[in-house]
Amino acid sequence: MASPKGEPNRKGLFRWLWRHYLKRYAGLMALAMVFMSIEGSMFGLLSYMMKPMFDDVFVGGNSDALVWVGLAVMAIFFVRAVASVVQKVLLTRVSQMSMGDIRQDLLEHLMRLDPGFHQEHGPGYLIQRVEGDVNAIAKVWSTLVTGAGRDVVALISLFGVALAIDWRWTLVALIGAPLLVFPSVLLQRFVRGNAREVRDIAARLSTRLNEVFHGITPVKLNRLEGWMAGKYRHLTRARIRVETRSAAGQASLPGLIDLMSGIGFVGVLWFGGGEILAGEKTVGDFMAFFTAIGLAFEPLRRLGAVSGVWQVAAASIERIIEMLNTQPAMRDPDSPLPRPVGVPGITLRDVDLSYGEAQVLRGMTLEAAPGQTTALVGASGAGKSTVFNLLTRMADPQAGAVEIGGVPVASLRLADLRGMISVVSQEALLFDESLRDNIVLDREVPEADLQQALDAAHVSDFLPRLEAGLDTQVGTRGSRLSGGQRQRVAIARALLRDTPVLLLDEATSALDAQSEAVVQAALERLSQGRTTLVIAHRLSTVRNADRIVVMEAGRVVETGTHDELIARGGAYADLYRLQFDEAE
Repeated sequence: MASPKGEPNRKGLFRWLWRHYLKRYAGLMALAMVFMSIEGSMFGLLSYMMKPMFDDVFVGGNSDALVWVGLAVMAIFFVRAVASVVQKVLLTRVSQMSMGDIRQDLLEHLMRLDPGFHQEHGPGYLIQRVEGDVNAIAKVWSTLVTGAGRDVVALISLFGVALAIDWRWTLVALIGAPLLVFPSVLLQRFVRGNAREVRDIAARLSTRLNEVFHGITPVKLNRLEGWMAGKYRHLTRARIRVETRSAAGQASLPGLIDLMSGIGFVGVLWFGGGEILAGEKTVGDFMAFFTAIGLAFEPLRRLGAVSGVWQVAAASIERIIEMLNTQPAMRDPDSPLPRPVGVPGITLRDVDLSYGEAQVLRGMTLEAAPGQTTALVGASGAGKSTVFNLLTRMADPQAGAVEIGGVPVASLRLADLRGMISVVSQEALLFDESLRDNIVLDREVPEADLQQALDAAHVSDFLPRLEAGLDTQVGTRGSRLSGGQRQRVAIARALLRDTPVLLLDEATSALDAQSEAVVQAALERLSQGRTTLVIAHRLSTVRNADRIVVMEAGRVVETGTHDELIARGGAYADLYRLQFDEAE
């Protein structure tokens, strides 16, 4: 489903919601509105029944009227009960489906945004957008749609009864209404502002929880429990303050309606009481009118509260529209070129790239021959990982050319480009799924091919020790597997993808010697017949590379084989000697 674009105009928020998410359920909503109208109209009928109840039964003493009035009141409550159940079930279904659509669209859109966006907005912030903001909109259904629709119909029927009895009494009852206008406008702005602040604090709370639970080991080892709890407590207290202000604003709207209702009630009592005493109106008229006005107070209060709830939901809708209107910088070209055939070479020519004011690559030029292994070495910050980002279009250069197989990467569809490349990094990302799912990644793979990949990646070595074999749940981020096991799973995944280009980013740097030997053997098998770029700090792992590229401060300063670079006695030889001395 394509991500909809929305208008940031506040007046168009509900129109945006209707056009993109509610219109498709218009049939169910219309049916629910029918039952909602039936439920609301029962309030008017009930108030109208007060006139015959008092005039014919209590005052007139008509026993026959007692039977039909009682049956009529019973029928009113029965119809109201059935209509209430049906409309709530229908609208709950519409609510859940439409909110599910918003979550789905928002998640799909956020996954398409660039790495820079995700670096700026942490997981906790984005989780709050997908879950917290959508949940805030869902509350509209229980109050704005479900309640407001019924209450509007109820008010129409109740004021219809009141007007039918005496239009002057009705005007007196509403004498305090003009007093609500200006305070209501101010309160709505106040509530919406606080709602946005609540959502911001909630996002920061989610981010803090995400950091704590994902970093629980360093938290414990550094005895940071009290420090992290204090940070969370500070945010919690801030949220309490803002939530309290927001609740006060929302509660003030129905409170104003109570004030208006009290003024109107006393006015009708004084004005209508005189007419009753003079015999111009019956007791039944008075009771029917007062029942209608009395029953109208509660719908009015609920509708006043709906205004506050809508302000909270509107703040969330604005945020969702803002997210959906954020466009990725990395897009498919208007006229994409076909992907290269066979095993391609890789070329960077005079590439410049900066992140903000920090220049990372300066005139970077690199050639990686087809089917060979090229190693990138150098100190941290030299720009090695940035080369990988350019090849996969996680970033675009400000100047220069980046090509795979002679085709500029910016001229390829993103799916075609990334479909040519497999990446095995220092931290193999595994999902909280079964081992099988983490390897095949939502593809249909013949068992023979899967077994071959398991053997080649040495996953078969530890598979018998797992309780459920390939069906073992690996835990969050693969927490139930060791570092070496996770790396072997990532290699098996890359083997099954069978891409012509392989990027290895410090794939063995975090492993012990025994695990490194096993993983290195698997990587060498994986590299066969592919164009491979390797980033490595441990130079012993790239001695056999076909070509070694030495980088310093975003530039290539040396290239050659291991033996050639050692004989040259330059930057590579210095790095190698330094590591050798450290090892000694």
